[in-house]
Amino acid sequence: MDHDPAILFTAFEPSGDDHAAVVIRELKRRHPDLTIFAWGGPKMRAAGATIIDETGHDAVVGIPGWEKIRQHQRINKDIARWLADHPEVVLHVPVDSPAANFPICRIAKRANRKVVHLVAPQLWAWGPWRIKKLRKRTDLVLCLLPFEEPWFKAQGVDARFIGHPLFDEPIDLDALTDEAASLPQTTHKIAILPGSRPAEIRRNFPVLLAAFRKLHEQFQGDPGGGVSGVVAATTEEVRESLYKRANMLGGWPEGLDIRVGKTDLVARWCDLALVVSGTVTLQFAKQTKPMVIVYKFNEFAFKLIASRLLTTRLYALPNLIANHEAVPEVIPMFKDASRFHDLVERLLTDTEMRDAQRLNLRSITARFSGRIASSEAANAIEEVLGIAHKDTPPHNLQQAHTPSESAEA
Repeated sequence: MDHDPAILFTAFEPSGDDHAAVVIRELKRRHPDLTIFAWGGPKMRAAGATIIDETGHDAVVGIPGWEKIRQHQRINKDIARWLADHPEVVLHVPVDSPAANFPICRIAKRANRKVVHLVAPQLWAWGPWRIKKLRKRTDLVLCLLPFEEPWFKAQGVDARFIGHPLFDEPIDLDALTDEAASLPQTTHKIAILPGSRPAEIRRNFPVLLAAFRKLHEQFQGDPGGGVSGVVAATTEEVRESLYKRANMLGGWPEGLDIRVGKTDLVARWCDLALVVSGTVTLQFAKQTKPMVIVYKFNEFAFKLIASRLLTTRLYALPNLIANHEAVPEVIPMFKDASRFHDLVERLLTDTEMRDAQRLNLRSITARFSGRIASSEAANAIEEVLGIAHKDTPPHNLQQAHTPSESAEA
């Protein structure tokens, strides 16, 4: 090789920006002179990547519109031309977003570049026939969930479980406990996690809001102060959209607070979480917090499309990892929310049920123990590039993979 190897990362959603950034930062820490290019977001730039084009600010969930398709076609042509002009780039790292990244993987392979997927495409959940396409377009899949490695290997795809970035850093439980003391200290403390995408909020927040209103009214006369709630909003924009939607549904309820960018704090404070299905379920599992997980769908669309594509009987991440319903999930939910309301009320009042769930959550989070996803990913990329691993000061190997005994206090 007559030039130093370089890497191209491509990420098209904020979550991809998050996942890529921690790996880029680790690679640059080990190899400060390693050149990393990216079609990506601001966190990847801050981690040390040279951004060729910024992406992720207008990510689409579900089937993209024609303009989005045309945009990605333009990106694909730009990347093909760019790769032809940059022979030093020997590795492509697509991050999540398989619909956007698969065509780029094909371009990279045709240009004789290696391809290492960061975040496994969820072919085990839907569209498993795409495995043939993946075989042709990857050299290695880096998996964030423990069951994914054996599944992909059984399909003839090289894969490696690296752990999940959510478990890379320890939680300062003492600091969170002190901060949580400023939040309402009622008999029952309810966390509400409504998701971050507009479509998720539109479908699911009314369900969560109705459940909280029902509980607040039911326990209003409780001598310990009844029920209080805190919504964990991901951004100020999400906070504003939640207020607007609540105003359309009768106003913001009494006893309900909201915090922005404080998910770990809300988890530390609560007794029970009402959670829209997603990665945040693992964030609450990390603190062994009992929860009920929900995701509302349009019934017609689900039965017409999703039910034909989905192949898994469970949907929530903790349950997929446990391979049984360790946490109550109401997925899919259509118009009838009665089962969700019943589960929430039962879990709130049944101490044994909550304790059993905590045991399940400890078992689930223990599967990530001892793995630092950013470090494992960097190791794998070094191997594919054929560059020597450089010993660095040890990463803050965290003991919080399995929460401490006080985590659920």
